[in-house]
Amino acid sequence: MSKYIDGFVLPVPKRNIVAYRRMAAQAGKVWRDHGALDYKECVGDDLNVKMGMPFPRVITSKPGETIVFAYIVYKSRAHRDRVNAKVMKDKRLTMPKKMPFEVKRMLYGGFKVLVDA
Repeated sequence: MSKYIDGFVLPVPKRNIVAYRRMAAQAGKVWRDHGALDYKECVGDDLNVKMGMPFPRVITSKPGETIVFAYIVYKSRAHRDRVNAKVMKDKRLTMPKKMPFEVKRMLYGGFKVLVDA
């Protein structure tokens, strides 16, 4: 069975990582409770790479920000759509009064898995 991934890349001020982690941990629980196969939130560690295009350059991170790379795994795109419909109705998923990052700068997309080794 081919899997489906929702992927996210976003700049987060380093001073907000604790608040972001709290929000992400709750979101991960909600997504998993509604059927997501996996949920990962990863914070940048080695971002000043010499090859290719470094994440901070592509997303135009500002001084004092780091990059978060996150993904959610589903059975299929249809499964993703069903899970997300349930998640959006879940009362546990509350948006903080002030988000710990700028939502408009977040990159997001749905991806078919090409290789699952």
